[in-house]
Amino acid sequence: MIFVTGGTGLVGAHILLDLASKNKTIKALKREGSSIAITEKVFNHYNKQNLLQNIKWVEGDLLDSYSLYTLLKGCKTVYHSAAFVSFHPKEVKKMMDINIVGTENIVNACLENKIEKLAYVSSVSTLSKPKNNSIINEKSFWTNDSNKTKYAQSKYFAEQEVWRGIQEGLDTIIVNPAVILGPGDWTKGSSQLFTKVWKGLKYYTEGATAYVDVLDVASILIKLMESDVKNDRFILSSENVPYRKLFKEIAHYLGKKEASVKVTPFLKELAWRTEYFKYLISGVKPLLTKETANQAMTISNYSNQKISDLGYTFTSVSHSIESYSKWFLKENSTDL
Repeated sequence: MIFVTGGTGLVGAHILLDLASKNKTIKALKREGSSIAITEKVFNHYNKQNLLQNIKWVEGDLLDSYSLYTLLKGCKTVYHSAAFVSFHPKEVKKMMDINIVGTENIVNACLENKIEKLAYVSSVSTLSKPKNNSIINEKSFWTNDSNKTKYAQSKYFAEQEVWRGIQEGLDTIIVNPAVILGPGDWTKGSSQLFTKVWKGLKYYTEGATAYVDVLDVASILIKLMESDVKNDRFILSSENVPYRKLFKEIAHYLGKKEASVKVTPFLKELAWRTEYFKYLISGVKPLLTKETANQAMTISNYSNQKISDLGYTFTSVSHSIESYSKWFLKENSTDL
């Protein structure tokens, strides 16, 4: 029996798809009353809706340590992909609780149930850019600085709980994905990039970061779990791409005009404040916040050499953009 958290989200749904395709027996955690619509959408898209029967959904809470201990009984391996992503000040405590305390509880439940191996989905945000601005790799350890987002802090301290579990005897694989491209909820997370371009994006920055296809994240993580590799972490990154190029390609496949106005420091400050004002009126959380605006102005390049040396390859960013743009249009072109 395999236990999966975060199965109702982007990464977790694809982990479930991959595992179910291998005819694995799966127990997936969901919050009480939460929807599995994203998971069903992913399975339906690949015409594998019949494999949904391989998943036993169980209700629980990452913050309820006793329930996790009980739910993990009888399981051999655990995939912990659940996380709360937010860049809004009002949600910091909730994010810290879910990401840090929730991971602590998962690690403890794994240790108590003598789980054979844990897979943890971390983030490249737990790594820091070297002082010489060279490419970031797995040895680019965390440093405290003013550019770190609260989300990055939550994932860093959550990852420390996983390393603590390793020290206590829990075999583990940690992956640090770059920005994940995939077809989740088009109004949330990185999937919202497509919605933003569809609605019209006039501005671009000269920043850059790395991207990875969600299918690659799920596939590589499972292969690592089924291998002899343990107690190590790997950056999952396909390519380092400037934001302007990324948005240009998305605009091309969505049939929209590309962004043409370069963002200056003044425009950056104006933009996130404007988006915050719109949020106060509409209640819809913006993609652009003070934290994300600052991140968009930075250039961060990540190395995938370590995982590539093990023979793993990645889908090109252009292919991912084309694929998910078509998916987006099929679902949303008449609704947005």
